[in-house]
Amino acid sequence: MTEQLPVGAAVRRAREAQGLSLRALASRVGVSPATMSAIEHGRTPLTVTRLQRIAELLDVPAATLLRGETPASTRAADEPGDWRHYDELALGPILEAALRLFVRTGFHATSMREIAAESGVSVAGIYHHHAAKQEILVRLLEATMAEIGWRVRAARDDGGTPRDAFAKMVESLALFHALRGDLAFLGATEMRGITGPDLVRITAMRDEVQHLLDAQAARAFPGAEIRTACRAIATMCTSLPSWFRLDGPMSAEQVAKEYARYALAMLHRDPAR
Repeated sequence: MTEQLPVGAAVRRAREAQGLSLRALASRVGVSPATMSAIEHGRTPLTVTRLQRIAELLDVPAATLLRGETPASTRAADEPGDWRHYDELALGPILEAALRLFVRTGFHATSMREIAAESGVSVAGIYHHHAAKQEILVRLLEATMAEIGWRVRAARDDGGTPRDAFAKMVESLALFHALRGDLAFLGATEMRGITGPDLVRITAMRDEVQHLLDAQAARAFPGAEIRTACRAIATMCTSLPSWFRLDGPMSAEQVAKEYARYALAMLHRDPAR
């Protein structure tokens, strides 16, 4: 199922689904942010060459963007109440292969040639899409942080009361780390593999999730000690990939709800004690 959009709006939707900022995409396409904004708002023509380059960077067929379509999976972040629903990852063969290898052997120990072999794409083809191995890691980390971010916000907005909203945010965070274990593991272990502006941007995306959790906890539990408790709660969730198994005695959904209850218990206490 697809939604018809102007081509520029389709580009914007696909970019946002990948967790890319307008500035980041503009840099990779080789245009100014102002030009990329004009493309997305339909104020400047989009050449075939530039469309193909954008499509490659976003892992979306050029024809799909040209028709003004976006896959249903890219619209999930815009639809309230679906933060508990997870489709299979659709990162494309290169990123999916890289994710498997980075989790299995580590970012630094993985070569571009190994990614090519794992993905079935030539080395030249890998470099055509990604100028360096760090760029691949950046794409994966951007996708991770962007998905966590929209799911946590959607969970918060789904809450009926401040405490219910906080509990659902924790449930969302735990559910992601249980069901997207490979991406979550990468986010927890391989941030050291990136540098410069990419590190600053992705760190800010990660910190924003913590700030959202802190802010909601403060609304839900006035007077409670928030900072230490919320960092303990976040760490509790990020450690899930180290032990949770899909074939274990509890489902991901059950574990996530338990984690939400634990979080409420940690903060639901007399602030004077």
